[in-house]
Amino acid sequence: MLFGAVDVGSARARAAIFGSDGRLLARSSHGFSTIHGPDGQASYAFAEIWDAVASAMTEARGMAGAARDDLVGLSFDATCSLYVDAPGFAPDVIAWHDHRATAEAAELSAIDHPLARLAGGQVSPEMQTPKLMWLARHRPDAWAGLRAARDLSDQLAFVATGKPARSLCAMAAKWPYIAEAGGWQTDLLRQLGIGAMPREGAVLAPGTVIGPLTAQAADQLGLSPDCRVAAGLIDAFAGALGATDDMPVLIAGTSNCVMARDVPPRPAVWGPYLGAIVPGQVVSEAGQSATGALLDRIRQQYPQPQSHGDILSRLRPDQHEIGAGIHVLPDIKGNRTPFADPLMRGVIHGASLDRSPAALDALYWRAAIGIAMGTRQVIEHMGLGDTRRLAMAGGQARAPLLRQLYADVTGAEIHWQPEDAVLRGSAIVAAAPFLDGVEAARRRFALPAQIVPPNPATRDRLARDWRIFQRMQQNRAEIDALSRDGGE
Repeated sequence: MLFGAVDVGSARARAAIFGSDGRLLARSSHGFSTIHGPDGQASYAFAEIWDAVASAMTEARGMAGAARDDLVGLSFDATCSLYVDAPGFAPDVIAWHDHRATAEAAELSAIDHPLARLAGGQVSPEMQTPKLMWLARHRPDAWAGLRAARDLSDQLAFVATGKPARSLCAMAAKWPYIAEAGGWQTDLLRQLGIGAMPREGAVLAPGTVIGPLTAQAADQLGLSPDCRVAAGLIDAFAGALGATDDMPVLIAGTSNCVMARDVPPRPAVWGPYLGAIVPGQVVSEAGQSATGALLDRIRQQYPQPQSHGDILSRLRPDQHEIGAGIHVLPDIKGNRTPFADPLMRGVIHGASLDRSPAALDALYWRAAIGIAMGTRQVIEHMGLGDTRRLAMAGGQARAPLLRQLYADVTGAEIHWQPEDAVLRGSAIVAAAPFLDGVEAARRRFALPAQIVPPNPATRDRLARDWRIFQRMQQNRAEIDALSRDGGE
């Protein structure tokens, strides 16, 4: 009895095969394109995403040496991108990080409604409600013919099963839906002018069976039509499920998200969301946008192609201070927490014209420090500043040097399980119908973590960097205020 997991990130679809004992047997990945538009718009073509998913799953099953009938369960996690099925609307997936709906998000934030309060008082343009408002206002032709609008993970499950179910994870965190307050917030939808939005499909707890694969999807994925698909998760939520069950989690990939239970409502913290991962449990989220994207942007500036591993392998921060005098505020695509400002931008102090590999290595490392400082600020803002254990998942977590950096900056032990917590979280959800629920499946799939303690030798230097980080934020706020009032 094997289980399949699919994770669709910002640029790649990854698939994995897990045994019923939680062992990772094989994984594969295939990329897809981001389609950039005016004013920072970003989109995907769903057909290309699905092709990447199908290729990755077929390849992973072959690598595992598994027969089609061996896989009995499957689940999808994905970024909280918005799939739109409407005549003439192409590309048909609005990327999660697309900020075209900034004005609509601000308008929604000003309404005294529980949905805005669940968004920490400041709705993000990365959520689905403002994007739907934008669609109705700026593309009335598409809105008039709108056939469906779904979170990306739900659209993947729909294509796989032919059944338009919705996962409570995505619905609670990104849509105008509050399970404990009647579900769809129809009063708000009417007030916002989007009351006619199609809302088909049952809302299911993660790990609930949607149905078997269609014959077509089974053929495309290289699986059996008897394979059952379970309601999935947003990718960060999958990482939280796969990484731990008893401590806050940092999912550090294209963006950084901190997920934790029992965090009281507070500004710039999303949630608490009931049942978004485990039935009966609440989870809250805060984080930073485009952190891994910042490191990737720096990587692309090298005169010769470089991987992140290439750059990190050259860094020796234990031997000498790298990039002294360079300090980075990493908010290149706004700030989620603590400022909840999608228009905020990053700052580099100490920039030069030097574009040698050594200089770019230094900039990369100092940007990584700035990102880690931002994560510390997120954790403290959530009221978790005294935490001494922090699980870590995502692409950045695969680098030992970055795990050590996060331990040093946050002062917490970093707990990392090396077999891909995000895919593991999706596999847990896929296995839940067969293993007596999500919690039982998580216990079955749990692995020992590798633990990285903070290095006391870095404390003084990082304390200085923390003071500079906070002062730069103050200076940026002063400059922004002067810009707004014309310098008077």
